Amino acid sequence: MVLDLVSEVAAPYTSRLGIAVGRWLDRYSNLVEASWAGANRSLRHAVTASMLLLLAIVATTPLELRQQIEVGLLMLIASLLIRRIPRPAVAPILVTLSLIASSRYIWWRLTRTLDLSPGIEFSLGIGLLAAEVYSWTILVLGYLQNAHPLGRDPVPLPDDRSTWPTVDVLIPTLNEPLSVVTPTILAALALDWPIDRLRVYLLDDGNREEFREFANRAGVHYVARTEHLHAKAGNLNHALGVTDGALVAVFDCDHIPVRSFLTTTTGWLLRDPKCALVQTPHHFFSPDPFERNLGTFHRVPSEGELFYGLVQDGNDLWDATFFCGSCAVLRRAALAQIGGIAEQTVTEDAHTALRLHRHGYTTAYLHQVLAGGLAVETLAAHIRQRVRWARGMAQIFRIDNPLLGPGLTPLQRLCYANAMLHFFAGLPRLVFLTAPLSFLFFEFHVINAAAVTLASYALPHLVQSAVANSHIQRRFRHSVWNEAYETALSWYTAMPTLLALIDPRSGRFNVTAKGGTIDHEYFEWHISMPYIVLAIANLIGLVMAVPRFLFWNTFETDTVVLNALWTLFNLTLLGAVLGVAAERAQRRGAQRVQKALPAKLIRADGSILACHTTDFSTTGMRVLLDVPMQVCSGERLRLVLPHESGEAGFEAVTLDTAGASVRLHLLPMTIAEESLLVQCTFARPDIWQDWSNTVTPDRPLRSLAEVLSFGATGYMRMAAMIGSSVAAAIRRIFATPTVRAG
Repeated sequence: MVLDLVSEVAAPYTSRLGIAVGRWLDRYSNLVEASWAGANRSLRHAVTASMLLLLAIVATTPLELRQQIEVGLLMLIASLLIRRIPRPAVAPILVTLSLIASSRYIWWRLTRTLDLSPGIEFSLGIGLLAAEVYSWTILVLGYLQNAHPLGRDPVPLPDDRSTWPTVDVLIPTLNEPLSVVTPTILAALALDWPIDRLRVYLLDDGNREEFREFANRAGVHYVARTEHLHAKAGNLNHALGVTDGALVAVFDCDHIPVRSFLTTTTGWLLRDPKCALVQTPHHFFSPDPFERNLGTFHRVPSEGELFYGLVQDGNDLWDATFFCGSCAVLRRAALAQIGGIAEQTVTEDAHTALRLHRHGYTTAYLHQVLAGGLAVETLAAHIRQRVRWARGMAQIFRIDNPLLGPGLTPLQRLCYANAMLHFFAGLPRLVFLTAPLSFLFFEFHVINAAAVTLASYALPHLVQSAVANSHIQRRFRHSVWNEAYETALSWYTAMPTLLALIDPRSGRFNVTAKGGTIDHEYFEWHISMPYIVLAIANLIGLVMAVPRFLFWNTFETDTVVLNALWTLFNLTLLGAVLGVAAERAQRRGAQRVQKALPAKLIRADGSILACHTTDFSTTGMRVLLDVPMQVCSGERLRLVLPHESGEAGFEAVTLDTAGASVRLHLLPMTIAEESLLVQCTFARPDIWQDWSNTVTPDRPLRSLAEVLSFGATGYMRMAAMIGSSVAAAIRRIFATPTVRAG
């Protein structure tokens, strides 16, 4: 916590300076922005080239060791003080410091640390350097991508509703249970749109009679096909062939739209005839495996929060918003021009957006949560989903490379390239997880430099990038968590991405199962086995560091310590992954959403109990009475919730009570009643507005400490699972009855 402590101690002495500097930054940034906006293209190119040249000079200027250490310390002090100034112009300064430190490190690695003599050390060193160059490239492209999130506002629709376009709402499904699909269908039917211009289609690739009957009862169009080619993309394209709405809204079958979804999004499609897509965030009201198994739900931003909270908003500045397959509205004419939803890869959504951009269409991103869905329940399902995304992005990179071909601006190409290269992180991450072992096991020096010199370049690179990214991403991604997420996927994405580059036609679409339950705790041995092996290897390496420090390598103890610390960090990341692999039970089929909504209970005698909800689902909810009253378990009540047109009532029975808290089970409902319940809860326009308020802003060292604790917890949970399994096996052995002869 030293850096945070230094920052806190310095705060009283820098507050006045910070205010003055902040005001100067405001004036300076406004002047620069105005000048840049008024400059012609040639001047902009000249300024950009000059800045890149200056960065190159600063990055490549050689310094003595002492000078390098002094520069690193000055940059660290500057960044720690500057980041406390609450001004938008602080971010570019921190990014600039990070680019200087990271570029100096990479240049030094490329020019001063390669042992050119052939052999295994050279091969291993080249592999590590390639992984570092990849990480530096992703860092630079990320800064460019997130330079200035656009923060687009909705465009109001015309007052005359008769001029609004026709909209087809397409909801594809394959093998999901009807209980998951029903709320989405009912919410789509309740969208705020002229009823004669709204048509909802249930696209059932499972050809299930149960779904056909439900569609008839609910009053939606049921669409099925005899051939099931090209998975979700084929399902959507088949639906496009039997529908004719001017606009097409697409929702995954578990993404429940709020009532105002269309009125909030479609304005941009009416204002800009070239706009082909308006995308909104994918929001998940159930915890993903990291959040559930590590207990971080509502405290630490989820894995997807960075993309939907920051990256897509950054893409929007460069007209590079991606289609994400759900929670989006598209222009049918644009889809028709590009031949429909892309079917050549297993990430049909991003590929479709790329093709739209190649044809000169624009896209838009609204950072407003207008639908809520289910996250995948298990680590195995999470990995399968991410592997599909990684394979699909590699396929696009191979067959429709955004860096090549017509139709894209340079910045669109870089945004797409960054998104695709991000999914190649598996192999570099495996390199980082094993690199220190080459020295601890075999005394191979994969970096040809003294440890102190390495630290003088590497530490500014790591610290400055951590400070800059923490400032930029503070509400959307906590420090070090990205390392844990990449570690969990590394083994399983490394090979598919490489194979997709070689044979882009390999692999098939796999549907991510949602809405399931986990009856009991268990350890995901099959999925976690590669990480157990890596953890054992790193543990052995850490043990071997002791004799190397005391006896074998006393002439280079600093190198031993550096590799031991690196190994300890790798063990922490692997421990966090093993903690996620220890699956916690999830017996509740219908996910509860924590939300305070006004409500009241009407008893059999007509008395009314004022209350408010604390959580709800499609089958029940918990309410808190304003005035504690005696409510008996099993008592039948009528629950009344506010509705846009007044109030809606639902029959319920009390399951249990605890003081003023009452848990209710909703009794079976008609389709109309289920629709009202969805409108009163999941489809409320304001339902997700304050969802992220419980997430604390990032503090890098606190996040590091948190990941360290989860790493230790992961090993303890795995040990506990092993102990439980051994104990159960012993009990089964001794519980086996003895068979007596005769």
